[in-house]
Amino acid sequence: MNKISLALFLSIVSFGQVLAEAQPASGQSHDMVKMWQASLARQPLAVAATFDAKGRLWLASVKDGHVMVSHSDDRGETYSAPVKVNSEAELVAADGENRPKILVAGNGNVYVSYTRSLETPFAGNVRFSRSTDGGKSFSAPITVNDNHELFTHRFDTMGVNGRGQIYIAWLDKRDAAATNKKGEKYSGIAVYYAVSDDEGRSFKPNIKATDHSCECCRIAMALDTDDYPVITWRHIYDTNIRDHALVKLDGKMAPLRLSHENWNIAACPHHGPSLSIASDGIYHATWFNNAGLFYAHSADQGKTFSKPLNFGGFEAQAAHPYVLSLGSRVYLAWKEFDGNNTGIFVMESGDGGKSWSEQKRLAATSDASDNPLLISENNRAYLSWNTLKEGYRLIEMTAQNK
Repeated sequence: MNKISLALFLSIVSFGQVLAEAQPASGQSHDMVKMWQASLARQPLAVAATFDAKGRLWLASVKDGHVMVSHSDDRGETYSAPVKVNSEAELVAADGENRPKILVAGNGNVYVSYTRSLETPFAGNVRFSRSTDGGKSFSAPITVNDNHELFTHRFDTMGVNGRGQIYIAWLDKRDAAATNKKGEKYSGIAVYYAVSDDEGRSFKPNIKATDHSCECCRIAMALDTDDYPVITWRHIYDTNIRDHALVKLDGKMAPLRLSHENWNIAACPHHGPSLSIASDGIYHATWFNNAGLFYAHSADQGKTFSKPLNFGGFEAQAAHPYVLSLGSRVYLAWKEFDGNNTGIFVMESGDGGKSWSEQKRLAATSDASDNPLLISENNRAYLSWNTLKEGYRLIEMTAQNK
């Protein structure tokens, strides 16, 4: 597939969703409603995973409208019985770009965020729940977005810092809707976030981080060395240039441009970026555009980035890149399709992203699969991947790449 046909393909598959984001709920067509209902009926494969400070693996998945949390003390060999986060079933978004999130704070509290899809096409609310008893039970979920109109509050991402503050950021249509009501044009939607200073009992009023985000690409979040989170997203520049930007959520930093490919596309590619910040303060970022997958790093908090590295097999539809940094070691993982099987490919750098190993296939499936996720424990990197045929797999990348 060449670059022109790839961009055309993405435009076609995303066009309906972009139109839906641009119209009020009352203007939704029958086809849009059917498309939305079909998406809600898909079998969820997205699984969130994290390790806590004691090396316990935590998983969050979705079954029958419930976010289910389980844990493993033997790196995935056996698991505890899953616990329901939401006692009442909801339409939980659980695709690769919009998976539930799970984190464990230093005090042992388990935090879960997710997007509750609503019956109105492309509408949703960001939900949050916590466990203070080691995952045995969870609080009744609360809605984090303080605007409750029936449109997009979706694609949440979450982080918790050493001070115990919980940050949740998401894509939000409130400003676009208000501007459209005035008959004025608004490109894309906005990024909002909220902070909890009381271990998730409540969240402060929502804050707008930026205007003009792409409509359906995930947001990435990573904690900087000062414990403030940095988020990155696909931004709309000028008319329809859909490159990437980042900002630190400290109330001081203005958004900075991350990528400069100048991809002009009047649709959402459904491909969000990934971000990891190393202990030495180096920012590591990956993203997708019509020329494939890219990686770059920054030593000055995002003001400038290294020359982007184009990686992955373009003809094999390389997609959904993820980056993880562990000091000077940096790992990349992404998906490719050879016509029969979907593979997860990886590369490793031992010098902070300056040079890279050859790419290798780490896992594969012949059926549907989740997007790759990289997590770490005790300075070890792992691929977290769920597939319809093989189920959930946790594969240590460090051992595989020795």
